Amino acid sequence: MAVRNLFRMREDTGEVTASLHRPVTDSSRSSAVPYESFEWQQQQPPSNGVPRSAWNRQHKRLSRWHRPYTMVLIVLDLLSVLAASYLAQNLEKSRSGFMGRSLGFLHDEQLFVFFAYLVLPIGWLILLWANGTYDRRYLGLGSEEFKRIVRTSVTVVACVSLLAFATKTGLSRGTVAVVSLSALLFLLFGRVGARQVLHFARRRTGHGAHRMILVGTLPEALEVYTAVTRSPAAGLIPVAIHITDGYAAARGIETPVPVYAARDVMALVREVGADTIAVCGSASAEPGELRRLAWQLEGTGVDLVVAPQLTDIAGPRVHIRPIEGLPLLHVEEPTLSGPGWLLKNLIDRVAAGLGLLLISPILVAIAIGIRLSDPGPVFFRQPRVGHEGRTFRVWKFRTMYQDAEERKRTLEELNESDGMLFKMKNDPRIFAFGAKLRATSLDELPQLINVLKGEMSLVGPRPLPADDGDYLGDVRRRLLVRPGITGLWQVSGRSDLSWDEAVRLDLYYVDNWSLTYDLSIMWRTIWVVLRRKGAY
Repeated sequence: MAVRNLFRMREDTGEVTASLHRPVTDSSRSSAVPYESFEWQQQQPPSNGVPRSAWNRQHKRLSRWHRPYTMVLIVLDLLSVLAASYLAQNLEKSRSGFMGRSLGFLHDEQLFVFFAYLVLPIGWLILLWANGTYDRRYLGLGSEEFKRIVRTSVTVVACVSLLAFATKTGLSRGTVAVVSLSALLFLLFGRVGARQVLHFARRRTGHGAHRMILVGTLPEALEVYTAVTRSPAAGLIPVAIHITDGYAAARGIETPVPVYAARDVMALVREVGADTIAVCGSASAEPGELRRLAWQLEGTGVDLVVAPQLTDIAGPRVHIRPIEGLPLLHVEEPTLSGPGWLLKNLIDRVAAGLGLLLISPILVAIAIGIRLSDPGPVFFRQPRVGHEGRTFRVWKFRTMYQDAEERKRTLEELNESDGMLFKMKNDPRIFAFGAKLRATSLDELPQLINVLKGEMSLVGPRPLPADDGDYLGDVRRRLLVRPGITGLWQVSGRSDLSWDEAVRLDLYYVDNWSLTYDLSIMWRTIWVVLRRKGAY
């Protein structure tokens, strides 16, 4: 009742309400809907635009999944550092009977234990906190969390070295190396494990997620809805759309979530049990309205995010350049040249050469299996379009009968793909051993020859047939980089994806390429291959 009266008072006195458009009816005042992850406050703070002190915050954040998750991370981090100290101690003991002399550190085992098992873990946790590794904005998604852990580890090594130099303590370089590297690995593996558990909980139960209201025009809100729901592991669940251009804009359009208009946003937040408001694109044409909404949300526990019209552009390419209080978003060009690109090419050639040598027995065994399954050539060579439109012949193990191309004409109407490729889940042209090769992606291994020749890369868009279109429009942008054995398309669903979605993922990779992104895709490829998802 207090909340309802407070909102009624604000409307009567003409004060700012928490809405980009002022409500026009009393129907917007709805009672709170209970929701297990949120706790509603009985009194809202005054909307005077004055920031409240973080130390005197009386209103708790509505979504609090990050609190128990952070406590779990602290315990995991503490155990990781302790395990690293224990490993270093035992390695040094095994090399020398007298630990103090071997360590060159304090010449006293008790003092070493004190610093290794108390001072170092506490110091490491403090630096992890100072570097923002427990900041909820970086938890559960993206690489920023891991970057900050690596930065913390470097800081720890620097601090230990500086203290040893200042106190003229003879530290064993081996001990420092073992502790720092093992602690870094343990920390990273612990964070990866915790993140996988969080993603599992978000996908299966919805716990640890944010319930979001999308505010803006209907096309902009639907675009943001599509973007955030592509990855359930991100933990963003749109529960309502508040359109700013009236109900007429949504007439006759089916929407995945309820659509509201001319409502007070804070009342709608309580009604649907949301904890986040996402302003989509150009939600308000009136100057200062978004700022007043931010003021209104201060102290309410509701997060405010702005989704600009920059979909499929990764964070490293977007920088904020404030000019006289105006935050300008500067979008940089994709980095498709320079030292990083040269390093990618070098890694491709070296990895392909070593890979062919190491897996040569496997290649021979597969070749024998193919010849026993169906007489004919072991390899399948087909023209594909590569970097900058150049055509090359891709190397693959043959998985179909020799008359596959002739039989394809009779199966065209059974094509299950909506794009350039022909796909069938139960393709009768594939022999039994070939089906096993496709399920495990072993038929792609000979493409290391293309990588070694510089025609392909380990990671990149998949090479498409050379006779299926002129690659006009957006699809042609895929040709800016060399095609890859694996890529974002493969780790995001493979053959289960629609053609438009596959093209979108390939273009996203081209626009946001980085070495770190390549390593992430290669890591994800291992799990996709093991699960055999979308491979047929």
